[in-house]
Amino acid sequence: MHTASKSYRAAVDAYLRWVTGRRSKWLVVAIGVALAGALGPLAGKLGPLEDNSPASFLPAGAASTKVAAFQASQGGGTALPAIVVFSRPGGLKAEDRLVIARARTAVAARLGASVVGGLQVSPNQVAAVFNVAVPTGAGSSTVAARVAAIRRVVSRFAAPATSRPRAGALQVAVGGPAGTAADARNAFAGIDGTLLIVTASIVALLLLLIYKSPILWLVPLASVGLAASWAQGAAYGLARAGFTINGMVVGILSVLVFGAGTDYALLLVARYREELQAHEDHHQAMAVALRRAGPAIVTSALTVILALVCLLLAQLSDVAALGPACAAGIACALVAQLAFLPALLCAVGRKAFWPFVPRKHNELRRDRPGAWVRLGGALARRPRRVWVGLTLLLVACSLGLLGYRGGVDQQNGFRSSVGSVAAQALVNEDFPAASAAPAVVLVRPASEAPKALAAARATPGIVAVGAARRRGGAALFDARLSSSPGSPAAQQTIERLRARLWIAAGSGALVGGESATNLDLSLAAARDRAVLIPVIVVVVALMLGLLLRAVVAPVVLVASVVLSYLASLGVSTLVFVHVFGFVGFDPSVPIFGFVFLVALGVDYNIFLMARAREEVASGRERGISRALGVTGSVVTSAGVVLAATFAVLGVLPLVALTEVGFLVAFGVLLDTFLVRSALVPALAIDLGPSWWWPSSLTRRASSSVPARGAPRLRR
Repeated sequence: MHTASKSYRAAVDAYLRWVTGRRSKWLVVAIGVALAGALGPLAGKLGPLEDNSPASFLPAGAASTKVAAFQASQGGGTALPAIVVFSRPGGLKAEDRLVIARARTAVAARLGASVVGGLQVSPNQVAAVFNVAVPTGAGSSTVAARVAAIRRVVSRFAAPATSRPRAGALQVAVGGPAGTAADARNAFAGIDGTLLIVTASIVALLLLLIYKSPILWLVPLASVGLAASWAQGAAYGLARAGFTINGMVVGILSVLVFGAGTDYALLLVARYREELQAHEDHHQAMAVALRRAGPAIVTSALTVILALVCLLLAQLSDVAALGPACAAGIACALVAQLAFLPALLCAVGRKAFWPFVPRKHNELRRDRPGAWVRLGGALARRPRRVWVGLTLLLVACSLGLLGYRGGVDQQNGFRSSVGSVAAQALVNEDFPAASAAPAVVLVRPASEAPKALAAARATPGIVAVGAARRRGGAALFDARLSSSPGSPAAQQTIERLRARLWIAAGSGALVGGESATNLDLSLAAARDRAVLIPVIVVVVALMLGLLLRAVVAPVVLVASVVLSYLASLGVSTLVFVHVFGFVGFDPSVPIFGFVFLVALGVDYNIFLMARAREEVASGRERGISRALGVTGSVVTSAGVVLAATFAVLGVLPLVALTEVGFLVAFGVLLDTFLVRSALVPALAIDLGPSWWWPSSLTRRASSSVPARGAPRLRR
């Protein structure tokens, strides 16, 4: 044990000499820039590897995935139907039918007659549709290109429904599974650059406001920008390795690296400024700052990384891919802020803080009468009243969960008007429900097809069943639902259909199609929530226990963050439905929100409690109050930065990302200003020495807890 401790100290000393050395610091800066030059260009190659189709998120064992795989194997490749819908309010005219026929011929001439289906007119004679088979063998870019070509062709014959044509005009829209996949990909086209520009601009503005220096804000921003370029390269490597990387993963990765990286930078710079007032040599000041603030930053980052790695247990492919991608992003942010940033700050020197340059002998008054010191004194006088009141407030916010509902799917997941949504609206209005997206039943062996057909016809919610088609020793047939593909009623019908097919034809009867895909996404998300949430809670609690070497504090801290998450989810439920007008939650949003709010929320508690432990271990009185006074402003600034960066996700045109952005931003602010600033310190003060149980600090902390009614802290 002594040898291991000695080796650890030697490694830390070597690291500090390398990062803060008078010559070696330049090498560290050069290596960081070189890595950005090598990995940064890979970000431009990430777009073609993104897969934004809903079916790609499903686990391989899902029934709808197996049906799609069988269809692809029999057809020589995967094909998605694009549905071209023409409609004229009041009814199609004779000349409209000629126009539609010419449009269908033009599409066949452009893409091939073999991929264009027959024309079908709605029973009310208001709309007409035909299908176009879109191959997907070359990836989502092929689908987007083909759908774009179809839209260009048909727009010459009628007004696109998304352009708000004049009343009574013939209009056209292209949707179906291929149109949805193309719209999902187009939603992220060129957005990576916009997202980075907006995020970087917000971080730069906040750093300017925090530091009030024309120089200092550039240093953390450069370091975070470097980390973001490294992270994009890591995401490219994961996509090449077979992980499902979509626009949501890339968007969240960008804001997470900027937000968490800036947080780490704020904490390190704050400690560096503090040490500059105690050391003449700024290299030595940085070494001391790294030695004292580094363990908390490392523990914080490792907690987030381990929580993200837990996402590999998810069945949803995009959730599973988010884990390693964002874990790599946090690792990049950690390395950049504990290596590149210190070296760059050492290279710039004290003048980075101009015009407020910290000098030695300008002693930092630890108990100066700032707002956070006064807050610490107030909490010390009435801790129980504070934490009980705040707990009741969070519980009240959590009651919003009574209105929680899902319902966001591929049809209502866009915030703007897109062709696939317009096409589905026209189909739903003028054709029998779900005629454009029937359920696809796969029966193996084919001899069981008659039983499966009879079971499907007898299923409530199924209005028509097509003839069976024999392929590869199996049978396929379509079943048309009485409800639209994205509705809860459609999912209930799919569940009934699967149950009846299982009884009639055995486990070889599987149901796929758009409605089945939506159902499988919801089921996988529910399973992931049930598995991931407990695992992440345990991981976070263990990391806190290792840092604080206690049991009581980690349990209370995790409970406070979970309560904060539930309160944020409750408030978000009301905001999404009654303010934003969304139908509900995207299935993956609660999972993303939990991992970020719990892991990142614990970050701030780590920074506060690590400083409190340092104060108590040094024999200083009122350790919690002192830690709050020293860390309050910087940690609050970090929370504001993180919330602002996640709020940037609102610029993306997808409901799911808007929901993630709002949930995490609101939750971070709630945790920063209420939970970490008041609830946790009040609990720690009220519990007294038992807060640190069973560590040796239990005895020392007895002097850090003021008696009830104690006077204000000395200033």
